[in-house]
Amino acid sequence: MNGYTRGFWCECWTEDLTEAQQPTLRGSFDAHSAGQADRWIAIALRTITPALDSRASDEAWEWLYEGRIKTKRALLCSEPCTVSINQGGTRITWTARPVLFLPLAHRQGIELSTCAHDFKPHAGY
Repeated sequence: MNGYTRGFWCECWTEDLTEAQQPTLRGSFDAHSAGQADRWIAIALRTITPALDSRASDEAWEWLYEGRIKTKRALLCSEPCTVSINQGGTRITWTARPVLFLPLAHRQGIELSTCAHDFKPHAGY
């Protein structure tokens, strides 16, 4: 095993279209398959559609019924994908891009590794 697994890094961003501000990250998810990445976006869209205005809701349902096929196809080919809807003066964007997940160091037992004891708190903490 080469120590990593393939997957997708998914994010949800909002952007205020009426002001010149940077987009804000609202959430992220590590998907371990194309289907899982696709479902993360679909569940988020289905969850918020009742709160959207009619135009944004139509955009969401259009992606859920038709655009989702293209997105799923791209994800299966390990291509990055973006899904956006506009609600009033806000753009909501979901992204999914292929990544390699590296395993984290595994700790055995409840003892910290020896290097953890090398760092002492400053006086007064």
